[in-house]
Amino acid sequence: MCLKGDRMGDHEALLAALRARLGPRHVLTAPEDVAPYLDEQRRLFRGEALAVARPAETAEVAFAVRACAEAGVPVVAQGGNTGLVGGGVPRGGLVLSLARLDRVRALDPLGATITVEAGAILAEVQAAAEEAGLLFPLSYASRGSARIGGGIATNAGGVAVLSYGNARDLVLGLEVVLADGRVWDGLRALRKDNAGYDLKQLFIGSEGTLGIVTAAVLKLYPRPRSTTVAFAGLASPARALDLFAHLRARCDRDLTAYEVMPPFGLDLVLRHAPGSVRPLAGAHGAYALIEIASSRPEADTRAETEAALAEAMADGVVEDAAVAASEAQNWALWHLRESLPEAQKREGASIKHDVSVPLARLPAFLAEASAACEAEMPGLRVCAFGHFGDGNIHFNLTQPAGMDRGAFLAEWGRFNRIVHDIVHAMGGSIAAEHGVGLLKRDELLRYGDPVGLDLMRKLKAALDPNGVLNPGKVVPEAGAESRDGV
Repeated sequence: MCLKGDRMGDHEALLAALRARLGPRHVLTAPEDVAPYLDEQRRLFRGEALAVARPAETAEVAFAVRACAEAGVPVVAQGGNTGLVGGGVPRGGLVLSLARLDRVRALDPLGATITVEAGAILAEVQAAAEEAGLLFPLSYASRGSARIGGGIATNAGGVAVLSYGNARDLVLGLEVVLADGRVWDGLRALRKDNAGYDLKQLFIGSEGTLGIVTAAVLKLYPRPRSTTVAFAGLASPARALDLFAHLRARCDRDLTAYEVMPPFGLDLVLRHAPGSVRPLAGAHGAYALIEIASSRPEADTRAETEAALAEAMADGVVEDAAVAASEAQNWALWHLRESLPEAQKREGASIKHDVSVPLARLPAFLAEASAACEAEMPGLRVCAFGHFGDGNIHFNLTQPAGMDRGAFLAEWGRFNRIVHDIVHAMGGSIAAEHGVGLLKRDELLRYGDPVGLDLMRKLKAALDPNGVLNPGKVVPEAGAESRDGV
């Protein structure tokens, strides 16, 4: 946002008020200080900002939002800035970094809850729960830098959705700063509360467009006493789905993660990720990473895993499998899966699609979408992987060898149309776990239900009538046209 015309005085007054309340060193205006807050992780978008404010408590967040609302200055909240759809990229106005709101306010072992502030790093919340002998199950690759507020704002999923659900399933209560600076105190640790609308669900997944989450009460679970990871080679994605059905019937809730990688994805990891070791001899049409975990004192997850895989092999579902015999081997197998996004970067540019389809249609989607994309661009390499057990696939396209990176990424819109049309026809979602942000906002005009979009606009108008909170994200403007591209 430029400081021009008759708004300059208002902006200077706003900055002065913020400095007086937060302290001068927590209001950043120098370009070199603001720069790290302007880019998102994939560098598809670069924003601009008047300043970055770093409040240390909810009252300071409320003050900053109220001051911005009075000055007509937009506010974009940021946590770890690990988002993948441009939802935290500022488009002028104030960046509100919640990194200093990082306290664990309370931990209740009996009630199995933890109350944390929005800036708490996910891995540190997991560690606090573990110290109490409990588990906070939300987990994804960026857990060492991602912050709880961002995970709630995007309804993050990750690798444990099978047993524990998405972020919204793990939230009991919220504290939220509204667009006018008021604070909604919904920090309740109740498992049952039907006293009116479940207001917290409005803010979970809203990407900071309806309110700014400053604290949350989260569910905890018994810590697993026994965990085993296995890696299976299968003939095809259809066989991977067969194995999932077998494991779910055989192991029930002990099946905590089920991830599938293509041969090309495994090859990328072995080529680009230091310390990676091929777990199986020979080549297979698909690979499944399986985690079986149990909190039962008598549980022997290794024996359970071996028995389940032996049955699947006898039935011809599994071609080969390796079962970890230690925590170190568990980690080594997970390393193969979690190294894949970085390995893709090292291989070249990727056009990425975070989509979901009904489980039964996963193999058909992979076959149809892969064939359509490969026919559109010779040499294109499909790398489709992800949370197979909950229907979420990261359908990523790697540039052909030798092709110019910029020329390839310029085709993003064309491949959006191919992939998203297939997803939509199969009753799926074009935004599975990463959110909408800027990247997919206008895609909603093509694929979203008109009544649903109207409801979204009405909610936004009711809770943020002046468009102060993260404007231009998630909710497409009425009458706008879908635009292809990034």
